[in-house]
Amino acid sequence: MDKLRGTGVALITPFTPAPDHAVDYPALRRLLDFCIDGGVEYLVINGTTAESPTTTADEKAEILRIVKEHVAGRVPLVYGIGGNDTAGLETLLRTTDLTGITAILSASPAYNKPSQQGIVQHYLRLADLSPLPIILYNVPGRTSSNVSAESTLRLAQHPNIIGIKEASGNLEQCMAIAARKPAGFMLISGDDMLTTPMISFGAEGVISVLGNAFPKRMSDMTRLALAGNYTEATKLLFEFLPLNPLMYEESNPVGVKAVLEAQGLCSAAARLPLLEATEGLKQRIQKLL
Repeated sequence: MDKLRGTGVALITPFTPAPDHAVDYPALRRLLDFCIDGGVEYLVINGTTAESPTTTADEKAEILRIVKEHVAGRVPLVYGIGGNDTAGLETLLRTTDLTGITAILSASPAYNKPSQQGIVQHYLRLADLSPLPIILYNVPGRTSSNVSAESTLRLAQHPNIIGIKEASGNLEQCMAIAARKPAGFMLISGDDMLTTPMISFGAEGVISVLGNAFPKRMSDMTRLALAGNYTEATKLLFEFLPLNPLMYEESNPVGVKAVLEAQGLCSAAARLPLLEATEGLKQRIQKLL
């Protein structure tokens, strides 16, 4: 799907400062414009970077409504519907207003630790039911289970499964997918720092955390890599090397929210069980900025 080739941003959910920690809708609108003006190809709403486990159903619906209204078709939207209850996800796919959405991003089940066959059957059930194409999401660091290359390639045969966001960090596994995937199935980097190397062997872009704060630089880097200019793309990639580890030191999206606060886009507030970045982390991030 060419419209999802390039840089997607795993959008954060801005919250007001303590003690309220309410969804900050004006900041959300600012962030949408900042990312779109920065040149990203698409936005991912309600992913794990959006702290989706701690937003209510009503908040999710309002966030989605506001995003669709404010973006107004300027870029495609991908919506996150993932979890470890297959039947519950089927209900969400039936009841969520998905008008104006291009695809669903669905993380593999966390905590249950299903077998590979269980993961495959989970996704096949969702793909059979979903009114929109599904992008798989493999992030073993959060789910405690890996979607193997073999499972991904089996699922890639389903006409309603169009790609995978691969965040395993296992480049050999990613290469195995790239080598054997059917035409039209998208391999998407789920790790900012592996974007350029993954594009070099067949990935079609990235769904980025850093793109929240650096949409132009991330988009420029990805486009250079997609054009085969790996030398210049790698130069931009290396600029992120000192900052990227700080994004995850106190968990995602704590780090990138601290960057966004320093840029004046939104508060660094996060909802429990996540905490706002410590002053020490904020100072180190500010020094790098």
